[in-house]
Amino acid sequence: MDNIIKLTIDGEEIEATEGMTVLEVAEENGFFIPTLCSDPDLKPYGACRLCVVQIEGTRGFPTSCTTPATEGMVVHTDSPEINNIRRTAIQLMRSDHPTDCDACPKNQQCELQMMEAVLDAAKARFQTMTKDLPIDKSNPFFNIDRNYCILCCRCVRSCDEIRGVNAINLTNRGYQTRITAGMDSELVESNCESCGECLDHCPVYTLHPKETRKAGREIESVCPYCGVGCSVNLGIRQTEVVTAHGKKEDSVNKGSLCVKGRFGIPGFVHNNKRLISPLIRKNGEMNKASWDEVLDLVAGKFSSYKADEVAVIASAKCTNEDTYVAQKFARVALGTNNIDTSARLSLLPSFEGLTNSFGIGAMTNSIEEISDAAGILALDIDLTVTHPIIGLKVKNAVRNGAKLIVVSTRGIDLNRFASLWLQIKPETEVALLMGMMKVIIDEELLDSDYIEKHCKEFELFKKSLEALSMDDVEEITGVATAKIVEAARIYATSSPATILYGTDFVRAGNGTDSVSAVADLAMLTGNIGKVSSGVNPLVAQNNAQGACDMGALPDYYPGYQPVSDTSIKEKFESNWGCSLNPSQGLSFTEILDAASKKEIKALYVIGSNPVLGELDADSVKESLGALEFLVVQDVFLTETAEMAHVVLPATTFAEKEGTFTNTERKVQRVRKAVDSAGDSRHDWKIICQLAQKMGKEGFAFDTPSKIMAEIAGLTPIYGGIAYNRLEDRSLQWPCADNQSEGTPALHSEEFTGGRGQFAPLEYRPSAKRTDGNYPLTLILGRSLYYSQTGTLAKRVDGLAMLRGEDQVEINPEDASVLQIGEGESVKVISQHGEVIAKAKITDNVPQGTVFMVFPLVDNKAGLLNNPDIDPVFSLPKYVPCSVRIEKSNA
Repeated sequence: MDNIIKLTIDGEEIEATEGMTVLEVAEENGFFIPTLCSDPDLKPYGACRLCVVQIEGTRGFPTSCTTPATEGMVVHTDSPEINNIRRTAIQLMRSDHPTDCDACPKNQQCELQMMEAVLDAAKARFQTMTKDLPIDKSNPFFNIDRNYCILCCRCVRSCDEIRGVNAINLTNRGYQTRITAGMDSELVESNCESCGECLDHCPVYTLHPKETRKAGREIESVCPYCGVGCSVNLGIRQTEVVTAHGKKEDSVNKGSLCVKGRFGIPGFVHNNKRLISPLIRKNGEMNKASWDEVLDLVAGKFSSYKADEVAVIASAKCTNEDTYVAQKFARVALGTNNIDTSARLSLLPSFEGLTNSFGIGAMTNSIEEISDAAGILALDIDLTVTHPIIGLKVKNAVRNGAKLIVVSTRGIDLNRFASLWLQIKPETEVALLMGMMKVIIDEELLDSDYIEKHCKEFELFKKSLEALSMDDVEEITGVATAKIVEAARIYATSSPATILYGTDFVRAGNGTDSVSAVADLAMLTGNIGKVSSGVNPLVAQNNAQGACDMGALPDYYPGYQPVSDTSIKEKFESNWGCSLNPSQGLSFTEILDAASKKEIKALYVIGSNPVLGELDADSVKESLGALEFLVVQDVFLTETAEMAHVVLPATTFAEKEGTFTNTERKVQRVRKAVDSAGDSRHDWKIICQLAQKMGKEGFAFDTPSKIMAEIAGLTPIYGGIAYNRLEDRSLQWPCADNQSEGTPALHSEEFTGGRGQFAPLEYRPSAKRTDGNYPLTLILGRSLYYSQTGTLAKRVDGLAMLRGEDQVEINPEDASVLQIGEGESVKVISQHGEVIAKAKITDNVPQGTVFMVFPLVDNKAGLLNNPDIDPVFSLPKYVPCSVRIEKSNA
């Protein structure tokens, strides 16, 4: 229990918690102490000298922000001497600060200006000096004007303490002291991530956005990029979104955003290339059409096909309501279970694997809990790129004393924070995890009590490890046995410990085996059912979790209720008022394969871009080209939409009401901020109008809230989700009814199936791919500045600039052999084709391995893909591709 102390401030006796500063106690109890360098999100610094106080029995005037409150302390916050010191400090800051406040864009919002007024310090006492420093305009989203800087260091500290990036620092001394980026370079040349965190903390005009329009009102919504589900306040000026700021309260991101969330929204919402009217292909050309014309055409064409000749590809970016209506349309209007989504690619192996082990196939714990973990195992995931805000949670945990183990082939930013980096050979994760578990068992680091009380099939699992040799594990993985032993000890003895992984982990090698292995590891050490523990798969797209929850899958109705279960089918038939197809539908890749064989003749693609979403782009184009009728519904004329017979213009997240479900199972409200662009319509409304044109009942929804009411009535895990309950909060499923507050952590008392099931493991080596013609192994990753296929982000000029041109990372030893220099143009050649890229020489990649960001700028990712398919889930694998590199004349 916290110790309570008593002190006196300005004659009033105050109770406070031991450890608080004098400034914190004063502010908590309504006393005003001026400050410019203090920030509630940052550690005390004591730079501005405005918060000085007098403490009886203490010499001088200490800064209240750095002075701990102690028992019996007597503090005076206001006196002529104190105010003279404060005025002097303000006037010194003013002496080299621009004086024309009326012309400053931050006029009336500047903290220096406010403190000057409060302290009556407007009259100059010191000679005015002009800095005349150059303005750094290199970043596409914001500038640094050091002429306004008061050296409070809030930008430096926020970049360090909140983001862990350290892109901004101080240089020089005395009057020459100034903030700088990197090694005194321009910001764009430093390691700055362009997140804009520093803008939120700068009290003056030093750091300011290039967007000068001020918002007149704000609407709370959810970021449309990755699966974290950051809460954003969209700033609206007249009819446009002009800004986006993170919401601090009741949010996963606590006010922080990544570069895409902060700067990447207005640029695509109001892009002049938005689809604003329906299009019909006539004589090979796209022509504008009316909604009545296209709806009649599409409804008539869809009605002419048999159920097994049509399919729907839904989106991992649309709202839950959009996707629910899409799967209902497939099953009721088209009579088929041929519906799938790109969300399957990142979620389904985890869903199946964790369902087999735990009974529920989703992230077991909450994002907020990561900061309090004692141990973190990050598997094949570059968190600061793919899920930046979760990356912050990991950094916070390390600052709090957590031990981080990073498993990756390539060096990543999180390695700076890691206790241990296991640089693994591609596709050998299962062998590594088996080795760690063998060490844990052999050294008796397992949680035998937990296993006995909560798990089953342990002996069978244990037996599967008996023949495993650590020498073999070292040979397979390329990781020294000593490091594997160290990793096992760290994970097993750091309680609670959490496991984080993403798409690359489940799509490399055999996804089911990989997921079973992490589930086994968590149960082996008792790291399930505790706060800050668990197995936590991180989905890639903003509503990938929700898309699967809503039943955009060929084998599951909403809520993962099996299509094969007769009683479940009858429940939906009763509610929807029709007979449903009893046959399991085709998966994403099976739909495309059937299209290439002309078995699927018509395809409805909603908010998805499979031409870029699938690595083998050429085969996707071939499949789409074989269709008799392709309808694409999207916000832009994507690479897939360019091939369509009909294109339907949809609204963005900022123009609609709805919900997203993030990677931690949290259902959050999306709110309309601006009107629809042109003649675009909401996805759910377009689908309902199509169904009604086809004469189908059950699509008379007039609001998304009524769609959610139907979802809740049919989907047990969403039973307590309703719009009126989401107005001021979010809820994590399972949420059974209106009395439920949701489930932040799963399996806290027992597993859904009663006991967790250990799975026996076997490492199945991948086929050797490199040879004399293609001696290098290419691995792919993501860019911080794009999200998935880049459909939204690449429309934002600043993000496209920061993404830059295609690069290939090459180990210095390989570059030396190939006689390739930094920045040189090279060809990356595989059996499937070639791309041009600039060489980046770095030891981030091991010898014999090269790395590129996906998707490529020139959209030729398919030329580099190894088209292996996971036999269990019909998913294209993210497997390494064999390449060679040659100099290019380009």
